[in-house]
Amino acid sequence: MAALQDNTPAATIAALLVRARAAQAVFETYDQQRVDDVVCGAAWAIYREDRAAELAELAVRDTGLGKVEDKIAKNRRKTLGTLRDLTGAKSVGLLREDPVRGIAEYAKPVGVVAAVCPSTNPAATPANKTMMALKGRNAVVLSPSPKGESTCRLLVAHIHAELDRIGAPRDLVQYVASPTKELTAELMRQADLVVVTGSQRNVRQAYRSGTPAIGVGAGNAPVIVDADADIADAAEKIKRSKTFDHATSCSSENSVHIHAAVYERTVDALRSQGGYLLSEAEKDRLRGVMWPDGKLSTAVTAQPPEKLAALAGLDSPEARAAAFFMVEEDGIGPDHPFSGEKLSVVLAVYRFADFDAALEKIQRLLDHQGAGHSCGIHTRSEDRARLVAERLRVARVLVNQAHCFGTGGGFDNGLGFTLTMGAGTWAGNSISENLSYRHFLNITRLARVIPERIPGEDELWGRYHETYGR
Repeated sequence: MAALQDNTPAATIAALLVRARAAQAVFETYDQQRVDDVVCGAAWAIYREDRAAELAELAVRDTGLGKVEDKIAKNRRKTLGTLRDLTGAKSVGLLREDPVRGIAEYAKPVGVVAAVCPSTNPAATPANKTMMALKGRNAVVLSPSPKGESTCRLLVAHIHAELDRIGAPRDLVQYVASPTKELTAELMRQADLVVVTGSQRNVRQAYRSGTPAIGVGAGNAPVIVDADADIADAAEKIKRSKTFDHATSCSSENSVHIHAAVYERTVDALRSQGGYLLSEAEKDRLRGVMWPDGKLSTAVTAQPPEKLAALAGLDSPEARAAAFFMVEEDGIGPDHPFSGEKLSVVLAVYRFADFDAALEKIQRLLDHQGAGHSCGIHTRSEDRARLVAERLRVARVLVNQAHCFGTGGGFDNGLGFTLTMGAGTWAGNSISENLSYRHFLNITRLARVIPERIPGEDELWGRYHETYGR
């Protein structure tokens, strides 16, 4: 009698890992040019116009989140930017040599990467992680959200078609079919590195898995409009960012903090961009719809503004035609849910008169939700921008930018393109920078003998002893 097939999560994942390790062993022998060809193929799998559109349409259809035309733009823009960052970067063999220190660095793969991906970006995020992992000669096993599985399956099929053209092993890129919490947990345990984007539950699970892990913090981006800001420019950028893909991005503005001197002008400018400022009664109704049981409702996540208006009974022509909604807020914390991440086209609006007090409030807001992630400021003052960076415990501060387009890398800023943004130990993360291919490399350091240099005591303790005594 034939043995029963082992369908346990451990066995299912082990079978994927056996294939991934065999493929990675072959891939590890590739030279830089051939590795770069594989990366280009993975990028083309999603960037090609018909594929970008097909993946976007499937993502919106099956997840019910976001906007097709914006997902097409995201699929292509993120891929183009990431490939730009990867092109010409060394990831095979000798990376750099420092003759003064006698150190030479050699790149090695990390092995098999478990890439856990959210339903909000079921094509762009797995493609982005795959490109970076492949750059380091690693294999990848994608773990999509259940709603994002169909999109992930199609993406992997397109990647396989490109790998076939190159003659590279298909099993370099696989995905977990019919994903469950148990399968994802098992993948985290068996892989060599885990990279998680999405729910904080998955991030915490990754760090508990016993496998080296990179996770990201929750978004809840606050953005300052200072007294000297270009108001029209700020309003246009806030609107463009807030409404992109119906606010699926964790980097979209969740609150705007406006200097009292330009408060009315800024609110008017946001109105001119399609923003609708709710009355107190309307705010109460929207709050009831968004947090019916104290928890953010999935019914409002990444939905078009007209759906939110209908759900909250916002019946005025202005509300029905709005591109996004504004609610005036002053408090922070659980009793003020609009102060948290909303993943919807809803923007909390705060007024401030004192800049130092505003930064203190923003830090409290981040400590409530969004610790370590990012903040933006619209200002003409370099000193104000530097003060924000000095004072706030965040990994990124964007100046005069549309926030969701800048935090994950922009063609007009120096941040690396990614959909995975570390928020440091403030958010319980292992990195406080944008994920890049460098996080998918092990480095061997060759150390040679150099002329000895032993410092004298005065060189090290001279000032200390002069100040405090011996």
